[in-house]
Amino acid sequence: MTQRQSISIFISTLTFSLLLLTLGTTPAAAQSKLFRLEKDSIPFFRGFAVSVDLVGPAMMMLSDHGEYEGALRINLHDQWFPIVELGLGRANHENDEVTGLTYKTSAPYFRVGMDWNIIKKKHGPNRLYAGFRYAFTSYKVDIIRDNLPDPVWISKTQFGVQDMGCSMHWLEAVFGIDAKIFGPLHLGWSVRYKRRLVHNDGEVGNTWYVPGFGINDKDNLAANFNVIIDI
Repeated sequence: MTQRQSISIFISTLTFSLLLLTLGTTPAAAQSKLFRLEKDSIPFFRGFAVSVDLVGPAMMMLSDHGEYEGALRINLHDQWFPIVELGLGRANHENDEVTGLTYKTSAPYFRVGMDWNIIKKKHGPNRLYAGFRYAFTSYKVDIIRDNLPDPVWISKTQFGVQDMGCSMHWLEAVFGIDAKIFGPLHLGWSVRYKRRLVHNDGEVGNTWYVPGFGINDKDNLAANFNVIIDI
């Protein structure tokens, strides 16, 4: 055995001995600690949370459309969050600047989906999540045009439809954060990208507003501010 081999064996033995002293255990127990994966003791079902959005009611107060919305979210292992969102969307948009039309609607909508907690310490009090939603609404709309010139009678008349049946299916990509305030109370922000899938705008063309989706277009951006109670 050469001197270099003797030094190598000595260093290896010394390193292993120091490791055993650090762990304070026998070689067999040390090997078990080194290679055993710690089992997560957190239960799979962690309860659920209810929440309400404050942005929609604020829009209702400050503009001519908005939503009242609440949600129920299940907590699975602080990582997966199946969610159901229910809301009521309303609009009373009078004398549109471009068309002169008035749009009125009030109808419920729902969304179902999943959020994933993507923060590293998933069992902590705060959450950073990404998710998706499938959403649907069936609604009726009144579209009215006052003071429409009548070329025959040379007068002003009214044109419109009432209770015109419409519907829309859409998807949403969601990114948000929940922050614990105290006890079960959380506050959360989220941003959403909405993409229209299938829609029925009735027989007179695009409606101005769709409950839960917003101003009617192929896609939309929206934000929510939620008050959340963990249960």
